Amino acid sequence: MKTLKRKLMLSLAAGLLAIQSWAQDKGLDVDVDINKKESDWYQQPWVWIVGGAIFVLLLVAILKGSGKKE
Repeated sequence: MKTLKRKLMLSLAAGLLAIQSWAQDKGLDVDVDINKKESDWYQQPWVWIVGGAIFVLLLVAILKGSGKKE
């Protein structure tokens, strides 16, 4: 009885894996445009500088406020 249950579980797992791999068998269509004129917001250097400055200010505020008070 134990081996029958094990075989049933293995068959079910194999079937689910087969269904999952069949579902992912769609062709991939990727359109890459390297002549794109406008850039995304995260590619702008000022965005990273402002984001870094805000992160440092928040970090200093959090660390300064968590000190022991006497």
